[in-house]
Amino acid sequence: MKSEALLAELNRLRKDLDPDPTDIEWLALEHAFIFISYQHKAFEAYVQEQSEKGTFDGYEG
Repeated sequence: MKSEALLAELNRLRKDLDPDPTDIEWLALEHAFIFISYQHKAFEAYVQEQSEKGTFDGYEG
């Protein structure tokens, strides 16, 4: 699994919603995406670690 694939999916989910600062779903996706984007190296390392553990073995993307 590539970290970029997960980040792209998170971004797609975020873009599916209208920006609404009163909607917890939009707020959660918006700020998770921003934070992970800023911390991409750490996220990349986490995804690599999880991949090695087999966490994503069931995904057929």
